[in-house]
Amino acid sequence: MEIITKRFLLRDFIEEDEPAFFAYRADLRYAEFCAPEEVTLNYTQKLLHLFNQWATENPRYNYQLALVDRRNQELIGCGGLRQEGYSADIAELGIELASQFWGRYAYAIEVAKALIEFGFHNLAVKEIRGVSVSANLRVTRLAQRYGFIAIGTRPSPNWMSDRSWSQIEWQLTRESWENLAI
Repeated sequence: MEIITKRFLLRDFIEEDEPAFFAYRADLRYAEFCAPEEVTLNYTQKLLHLFNQWATENPRYNYQLALVDRRNQELIGCGGLRQEGYSADIAELGIELASQFWGRYAYAIEVAKALIEFGFHNLAVKEIRGVSVSANLRVTRLAQRYGFIAIGTRPSPNWMSDRSWSQIEWQLTRESWENLAI
């Protein structure tokens, strides 16, 4: 599975990605918007196992892909669309970048566009959703750039509530995306 953009290759994870994946998920800046258990080595190992399991499923409903810089083959994050837990015409978008790439060179913008197009054209979903931490303003700006609208909040786990944060649920319809004409 591959999605190619101008600068990036989104592909299934390979064993060589593990050290970089573990490193950026252990970074203190990355951990800011995560539950403490989500940045442990054990949790990260389980995620990679899950991503690899998804890659072998047929039919495939969940895509969480390594995000690789095409120039130097460096892993800079991951992103995907997951349909598990949703009806067949809805997918949930998720993107994470290593903290050194936050807010730089429109990386997230390029990746989000590729994943949204993949969802609407290849997976034929009618709606893409996303969930973010209210304090993560980078994600808010990215969602709004692509026409996502906030459709509500979800109950927040204690680690978020303790900081007066909540989870925002976002929605983008295929019709809205097509009318955006990016």
